[in-house]
Amino acid sequence: MSRILIVEDEAIIRTALRRLLERHDYQISEAGSVDEALALEPRTFDLVISDLRLPGEPGTDLIEHAAPAPVLIMTSYASMRSAVDSLKQGAVDYVAKPFDHDELLETVARVLHQQMSHRPTPPDITDVGGSRQQMIGECPAMQAVYTRIRKTAPADVTVLIQGESGTGKELVARAIHQQSQRAHAPLICVNCAAIPETLIESELFGHEKGAFTGASAARTGLVEAADGGTLFLDEIGELPLDAQARLLRVLQEGEIRRIGSVETRHVDVRLIAATHRDLRVLSKTGEFRLDLYYRLNVMQIDLPALREREDDILLIADVLLEKACRRHHREGLRLSRAARREIHDYPWPGNVRELENALERGVILAEGHLIHPDDLGLRPSRTPTPRNGVEPKPAPSPIESEESSSEEDLSLEDYFQHFVLEHQDHMSETELAQKLGISRKCLWERRQRLGIPRKKQTRRSSA
Repeated sequence: MSRILIVEDEAIIRTALRRLLERHDYQISEAGSVDEALALEPRTFDLVISDLRLPGEPGTDLIEHAAPAPVLIMTSYASMRSAVDSLKQGAVDYVAKPFDHDELLETVARVLHQQMSHRPTPPDITDVGGSRQQMIGECPAMQAVYTRIRKTAPADVTVLIQGESGTGKELVARAIHQQSQRAHAPLICVNCAAIPETLIESELFGHEKGAFTGASAARTGLVEAADGGTLFLDEIGELPLDAQARLLRVLQEGEIRRIGSVETRHVDVRLIAATHRDLRVLSKTGEFRLDLYYRLNVMQIDLPALREREDDILLIADVLLEKACRRHHREGLRLSRAARREIHDYPWPGNVRELENALERGVILAEGHLIHPDDLGLRPSRTPTPRNGVEPKPAPSPIESEESSSEEDLSLEDYFQHFVLEHQDHMSETELAQKLGISRKCLWERRQRLGIPRKKQTRRSSA
């Protein structure tokens, strides 16, 4: 349903126009002046219909503020001069008052059709399993992302994707690769945070037999494996400084050298990097090389957080719900009105990934044909007080049971922080994760959320 903003100071005309358009299934908002219209964020509408003569600023002032939404000007002064002036300032068209209803509806339909035909379409993506999917979203921020993907993909330049965890950075990387001249070649995806710091250089650049303890055979690195194609480095802000220096050599000279080798190999790789951190800030603290940042940031794509895509949230939820229903053979499940309201109002700190998980829970837990808010599990439920009035003591979590009874009152996050800070000096990331009963990736994500930096290991480069 197209959204139209009517800006008209005469209430009778505004009401008549609203009723006319609503009868033809348009969603209407109203304003009586330019200032009132600006408060409604006119750029988020599909079309703005504004009177030329308004109290205060003229309707043509909305042309710049509403972009990219088109502005249709109404005027009771149907002279060629006012019409031409409006068009010169960027109005998409004009109608004269009193207007003919059929003529107005035809003009509105034509303008909206032209607007839709020029709107960037979400790119098709083939996932790891070979099935095709499409990026979801129609808000202005996502339209800008689609445009940037379309323009960037064929250019064969380095791309830096920035966005919070769970916003779909890997989807963007796949879309860029599949629309590029390297689409026939491999796309190698690497999460820099999921590989132990002591192994990251070997994984990326390979090693020769005997290069270090345990190197029983030579191994090709992921950079070399991506030769002719695209290398996607997710969470590149976690890359150790030694590996950053090697990667910079790849970008500058197209050369790699396996660990333990004196032979230089040439590679032709397009690099796409992604991060949720500010690399420029990291460079000031010495955690990220500034010269590498400049090499990476040839083209930047910023992904909006889900909470900033208010108009897209329910659209995404419906698509993800349909997929979850197919996976669990529960076709026909729908979200209740309360659940849709819960989804719309929730802040989504985990973005689309958190939304997908919530809908998965809802599909599994729903008992009827509707999914209710409790099925989604977004808000912590209150434990009912028993009849004897004594509050039940929560059962200890698996990782809390390893500590003494003096720590039983700690929350899960308090315990996590205490355990990591106490043991990270003499335990590796893998050992910490095993002791906590979680994956390395989960350990890293909790570190990020709680602001616990990973202890950097000091070692000499093997190359």
